[in-house]
Amino acid sequence: MSGHGRYRDLWEHYYKDCNGIIFVIDSSDRLRLVVVKEELDLLIQHPEICNRKLPILFFANKMDSKEALSSVKIASGLGLDKIMDKPWHISASNALTGEGLQEGVEWLTQQIREMIMTKT
Repeated sequence: MSGHGRYRDLWEHYYKDCNGIIFVIDSSDRLRLVVVKEELDLLIQHPEICNRKLPILFFANKMDSKEALSSVKIASGLGLDKIMDKPWHISASNALTGEGLQEGVEWLTQQIREMIMTKT
């Protein structure tokens, strides 16, 4: 679902039934990273999310750009080291070429598979 402001209010309608979360980040937009962190913090504190071990995949898009932040800087900027109760992964990606997309989806699929297997 889009991260555009007018759509964010719709996100919580999907929290109850979701098995994983994908954030697509423009890794070349340093200012926008602050907004992403705010939205991520709100999301992981939501009652439908906070007590679940949902995997979070971050696609760091536009990694081919000269201005792109590294995965380490993105993790630091988002405070991912403080997320201890949910598996997370940053996949460097380029939406135009598809680079990094398969790797990210495979990681998320494996995490969801493990989550479902441990429930049964």
